[in-house]
Amino acid sequence: MIFEKIDSKKHRDIVVDFRKDSFYVSFGDTAGFGEEEEYINWLDEKIRSFPGGFVLAKENGSYIGQLELTIREYEDKTIGYVNLYYLIPEMRGQGKGQELHNYAKRFFEKNKVGEYHLRVSPSNKTAIKFYCAMGMEEAGAEVDGKVIRMKGYL
Repeated sequence: MIFEKIDSKKHRDIVVDFRKDSFYVSFGDTAGFGEEEEYINWLDEKIRSFPGGFVLAKENGSYIGQLELTIREYEDKTIGYVNLYYLIPEMRGQGKGQELHNYAKRFFEKNKVGEYHLRVSPSNKTAIKFYCAMGMEEAGAEVDGKVIRMKGYL
């Protein structure tokens, strides 16, 4: 697997499709996705700040996944934050998520953070199981129970 930095102009359709599918897998629909242009504008802003954190995973010439990683402040400390872990359906359950996770951990190490977080839908049991297998732990419900915050350490 190779990782290619996202170019929102070149990869627009791919990243929008992957992000929408992540909403569908997490929440059962894409209603929370919002407007495509708003997402692309957000993506461009974040890529400027964290160019190595916004990548597509590629294998055998095809895009199979996407990572969106940032550094932010949370409860008076600097943490890594996973905005998106994504693999296309046919690549799930094959150990590819471990490669995404390893990339994320390297990104966070380069940015000198010892802790990283993400939020996941409580109904996405497969993702929760994966995150726990990667050493993450639940840190509590947020957004009126719509998501669970999980955290891991380097």
